[in-house]
Amino acid sequence: MANPEHLEILKHGVDVWNRWREEKPAIRPNLDGADLSKMNLRKVNFNKTILQRTYLTEADLTEADLNGANLSNAVLIKSILIKADLSRAILHGAILQGANLDMATLDFADFQEADLWAANLHDAKLRKANLVRAHLREVNFERAELSGANLSDAKLTGANLTFTKLNNANLSGVDLKETVLLEAHLGGADFGTATIGYTTLGMVDLSNVVGLDTVEHDGPSEIGIHTIFRSGGNIPVKFLQGAGISDTFITYIASLTKEAIQYYSCFISYSTRDEVFAQRLHADLQHRGIRCWYAPKDMKTGDKIRSSIDQSIRIHDKLLIILSENSLTSFWVESEVEKAFEEEHQRGQLVLFPVRLDEAVMKTDKPWAAEIRRTRHIGDFSRWKDHDVYQRAFDRLLRDLRAES
Repeated sequence: MANPEHLEILKHGVDVWNRWREEKPAIRPNLDGADLSKMNLRKVNFNKTILQRTYLTEADLTEADLNGANLSNAVLIKSILIKADLSRAILHGAILQGANLDMATLDFADFQEADLWAANLHDAKLRKANLVRAHLREVNFERAELSGANLSDAKLTGANLTFTKLNNANLSGVDLKETVLLEAHLGGADFGTATIGYTTLGMVDLSNVVGLDTVEHDGPSEIGIHTIFRSGGNIPVKFLQGAGISDTFITYIASLTKEAIQYYSCFISYSTRDEVFAQRLHADLQHRGIRCWYAPKDMKTGDKIRSSIDQSIRIHDKLLIILSENSLTSFWVESEVEKAFEEEHQRGQLVLFPVRLDEAVMKTDKPWAAEIRRTRHIGDFSRWKDHDVYQRAFDRLLRDLRAES
């Protein structure tokens, strides 16, 4: 509970309180649980003061010194803390709904599980602040600095992060739905398992953001063309797909942002009985930035299978066919190979890239498979379960899929 003597001194006004603080610097004031709502506390010195469970609703704390103060579970709804110094303050579980912290200094402050719904933190400094599991819905962070801050598992739904500095910040598990990240600084920020949806990522550089391939998408998001260029096209394909960017646009991002397309895109043809290998190959190609498509993962429900596959072969540069004893008996694989041969004739360039999982293609008398055997180098993945052997075969495939300048 609050120390009655300390509370009585404060009731005589801020000037009296501040003089007392200067005369008795060794004393740590205790205002625990006091009701200071609507009080004029401008420029008050609450340095290292105990304000746990204190009610400061609608209080005016403009330019107050709260450096190192303990405000855990304090109530500061609609309080005015403009230019206040809360460096290293403890606000664990504090309620600051609608509070005005414009230009406040909050470096190293502990906001763990605090509620700052609709608070104004415009131009505030929160370097290395602890905002773990904080409620930050609709908070205005415009031009704020949160470099190195820990916001893991925080709720930032609808927050304004325009021009905000989030370099090396921890945003893992954060809810960023409907958040605006226009021209935010995100170098080194960790977005691992964050959730986005209807999020604006305009004019930001995503090339050095960590964990984008683990982001969960709760709806489409806006990723502007300026973001594509600022990122040099170095944005995980999985992230772009989840954000709702079309496959056709993703395919040509490299040609828009680099001097040449680094790798051809490809459609993977295989028997469903070889799906484990197909999934591994697909994931590894995607990880290396190669646009690839295969039916079980990518075909939309209700698509007409034949027309969908034909379209996929047309819009991708290469058909990567997985040959095995299983695929040699597949009507679909045979049909896709025939389509690839047609595309080669029309384009005047190689489309078909074969790899094999066993010796079946080397022995079969099926005309279409024999034609592949006679005219193409066939990548050998027969020992694909051996990591080192698989990697050597995969590296060779990457060389073959590299586009000419």
